[in-house]
Amino acid sequence: MEQKPLALFSSQAVEVLYKKIKSSEDGLSDAEAAKRLKDLGRNEVHSATLSWWHILVRQFKSPFLYLLIAAAILASFLGEKTDALMIGLFVAIDVLIGFCQEYHSEKAVSLLKKFVSSKTVVRRSGQEFLVDSRDLVPGDIVIVRTGDRIQVDLRWLETENLQVDESVLTGESVVVEKNCQPLKEGAKDFFAAKNIGFCGTLVASGRGVGLVFATGANAEFGKIAKMTAGTDSQGTFQKGIAEFSSFILRVILITLAIVFIANVLIKGFETDIAELLIFSVALAVSVIPEALPVVTTMTLSRGALRLAKKKVVAKRLSAIEDLGSIDILCTDKTGTVTENKMAVAEIFSDDREKCLWYAGLASASVDFKVSPLRSNFDGALLSSFSKMQCDKACQMVREYERPFDPIKRWNSVVINEDKNKILIVRGAPEGILPFCKISKKEEVQVMKTVEQEGKKGRRVLALATKEKIKSDVLPEDGGLVFLGLISFDDPIKATAKAAIAESERLGLRVKILSGDGPEVAGAVGYEIGLIKSPDRVVIGEDWLKLSETERLKVAESEDVFARVTPEQKFLIIQTLQKKFEVGFLGDGINDAPALKVADVGLVVDGAADIAREAADLVLLEHGLEVIISGIKEGREVFANTVKYIKSTLISNFGNFVAVASATLLVNYLPMLPIQILLLNLLSDFPMIAIAMDSVDPDELKRPRHYSVKEVAYVAVALGLISTVFDFIFFALFSRISPEVLWTNWFIASVLTELALTMSIRTKKPFYKAKAPAPILSFLTLAGVIIAIVVPFTAIGRNLFHFVQPTNSALFMIIGLVLLYFALTEIAKHFYYRFQKIKE
Repeated sequence: MEQKPLALFSSQAVEVLYKKIKSSEDGLSDAEAAKRLKDLGRNEVHSATLSWWHILVRQFKSPFLYLLIAAAILASFLGEKTDALMIGLFVAIDVLIGFCQEYHSEKAVSLLKKFVSSKTVVRRSGQEFLVDSRDLVPGDIVIVRTGDRIQVDLRWLETENLQVDESVLTGESVVVEKNCQPLKEGAKDFFAAKNIGFCGTLVASGRGVGLVFATGANAEFGKIAKMTAGTDSQGTFQKGIAEFSSFILRVILITLAIVFIANVLIKGFETDIAELLIFSVALAVSVIPEALPVVTTMTLSRGALRLAKKKVVAKRLSAIEDLGSIDILCTDKTGTVTENKMAVAEIFSDDREKCLWYAGLASASVDFKVSPLRSNFDGALLSSFSKMQCDKACQMVREYERPFDPIKRWNSVVINEDKNKILIVRGAPEGILPFCKISKKEEVQVMKTVEQEGKKGRRVLALATKEKIKSDVLPEDGGLVFLGLISFDDPIKATAKAAIAESERLGLRVKILSGDGPEVAGAVGYEIGLIKSPDRVVIGEDWLKLSETERLKVAESEDVFARVTPEQKFLIIQTLQKKFEVGFLGDGINDAPALKVADVGLVVDGAADIAREAADLVLLEHGLEVIISGIKEGREVFANTVKYIKSTLISNFGNFVAVASATLLVNYLPMLPIQILLLNLLSDFPMIAIAMDSVDPDELKRPRHYSVKEVAYVAVALGLISTVFDFIFFALFSRISPEVLWTNWFIASVLTELALTMSIRTKKPFYKAKAPAPILSFLTLAGVIIAIVVPFTAIGRNLFHFVQPTNSALFMIIGLVLLYFALTEIAKHFYYRFQKIKE
């Protein structure tokens, strides 16, 4: 089927368009929709996929790799063919490792994207229900409301106060009012198309029903250069890592330059400049934490897949480590600590049947018996209807509808019941009562009932009507007849109390920011153990009246806030961010600003489109326990990344200082370039496996924040021990011969680095720590065996210039390595004990 252009669908009458696209006001049948989906393909714009060769080429963009390649070329030019070949081999191994890990991570990200898909309300065969937006086809009838992202190009059939934000296409920040009237002349651009809804634009307010005429690459959004895929923004931890790596590189290059110049000045004409240059490059590469991007990517992608199994999907990988760093989680109570399964509890009205009937008619204009849509109030009300009432409600003529407004806190509809036009207004009692003809005494009694129900943890809707109205009557005109109140139960989750207790053990503060009244929010907070009294609740408006200093004090000390507006949520989170890392869980249109400003934004899978777009993580299941699980995972990611940084800095810097200094003490290179690269390879394999290591439970007990100072202190404290032992090995073997020094110092360096990895992986004594991951143990053992065996082989002697070590030398090395491990454990114990006292 040919998809129709913009000019045609903006200028023709609806009846003509139905015929052209072979559809009707009831929409397509399921069979026809399936056929069109097969013929036309899914509603998605295919961006260029990242092929394996793209990832392979990306491996050669590392400055560390450029240094190695330059060293290989230089060695080859000087006739050192073996050295050049071995350096080339190390380059190939390094590229292969990076490629395998990045390819695996890209696959993980692709898999995660499949978890999160947008949903759209569609009408097919006269029934309305949610479908995956990628399954929309030309001829579908789509219904959108405030906060929805339009996923296709469509011609409006019905509009009710419909305003659309088209800035993604036009760059204009002013919302556009839409209508359903055909244009006299076909639209030639976005600005003229007042009766067209464009893919990628956002419904700012109102409701609309539209006929789909273009999907995927055929939609206007698909024809222009803008791509719907977002970029993966960096978290605070990633930025810190990048800055730290840059700092390390500068320090190393400056140090090497000083050593190089010192060698030339001290040794004069005896210095082999080319050999020293290759040695300097190899030494620089050995100490630079070049595996850090690989470790970070591995840790994040592994964490992302584990989180996905726990029903938390990361939209950006770096959000996982940010999640582990949050000190405070702000959330609404609905669906997080309550079941989000409302049921009608009580009806307070002189005419209970009429009150329930009109409250149900004020629901969204879809059949909620078959549509799992957003409003739980609607679901609870319509579930109380009999089958006859449901059928009658679906057939009721709606002449006008104003969707729920989170600021005004009510919605309204105009229905035509037996030629009697009735305005129905439903919402928060305090929002509706000002429009009603009601005495002060009656108003006081109503609010007293609301308060009593609130103390039971029940939410309350008020209902008011006005019959025999004219078309232009609005609720704000007043004169409404107050019909009654309906209270709803939303049971506390069975897991909520345990989740709050677990959050306290993790050092995480949970704060409820609720739009409900103080009685409801307080009752829920008290029941789950968040507050000690149901009266300890702060009203959003009262908090806003405080001074800046008092706001921070109250925001920090209090845990339940009620009657909070979207603006107040935003300000509370901003205020808390002056001292803390803050996460926010929301799902509504009004939550988008708070989600954007929070350090980590979380939404549930059924959240409004605008909220989902502002979030970093999507929960496929509701519940505080799901978030707690995610926070643990984030802290594990953080812990393992920091383990690698500490381990590589301590061992590499200790070895770097000793080897660089040794060049001034002997008239030959204390370690050959290919020996340094082999040492780097054997020690990096287990260090990379740290990404999959187990983490001690104590590491998860409080939020962790990246600190250059803390990493630098531990690197200096334990790095000094590493340097001392390197000089001991140098002193023992340098007097015998260059080959003996190269062999024994190589073995000792590998063993001490691996011993350090097993020590630094935990803050506890090694015998009290959680057992290392099997892959870490295996690679560590493999590294030890290879380091000892290589000098006994022909390859070791011919390629790496080793000699067979004596038994006495091996026993001496092993003894010193054990002593090194013991001293590292002692130093580690006192260092972390001192840190604990400081905290």
